[in-house]
Amino acid sequence: MFFETYQTELILTAIVLLFLFIIRIIAHTLVRKIGRKSGINDARIKLICRYVSVALILIALLIEAFVFGAQLKEVTVLFSSVFAVIGIGLFAIWSILSNITSGIIMFFNFPYKVGDKIEIHDKDFPIEAIIEDIRAFQLHLRLDNGDLVTYPNNLMLQKAVTLVEKDAIDDFFDEGSDSI
Repeated sequence: MFFETYQTELILTAIVLLFLFIIRIIAHTLVRKIGRKSGINDARIKLICRYVSVALILIALLIEAFVFGAQLKEVTVLFSSVFAVIGIGLFAIWSILSNITSGIIMFFNFPYKVGDKIEIHDKDFPIEAIIEDIRAFQLHLRLDNGDLVTYPNNLMLQKAVTLVEKDAIDDFFDEGSDSI
């Protein structure tokens, strides 16, 4: 009885899910190609792929609401209420959202990669270090004395950065192995 009543909606649902699944495969393939071409860490590639999947799930939920008969006015009220609550919550944690957004921007357009030695020109706390890892919220920077510094992604995009040495991480570990 259920399948007979909602036969058209279920067929449209299958078509929408198949279409979004194909888009997901294409998007993941493009992200992997861009990531590998740019020499980006596999963990960062997987993170961006996860962001793409979440965005496609949200789009699928929106489309499915219309397929099952939701009116634009109803969806608008629902989304405005949800976004108001989320907006208040995100305002309280805006730096986290800013760091995630910066991480996505850095994935597609960041001239430095893991292993490069960089200098961050910060007036209060200048840093010269090797990029050890680039995560969703912060970079892990290894100082010359061996200390690990986590640096927020959003500050990385706001400060002037100079490339000191390309692929310096190999030299760092070679020097460390001599002392052992």
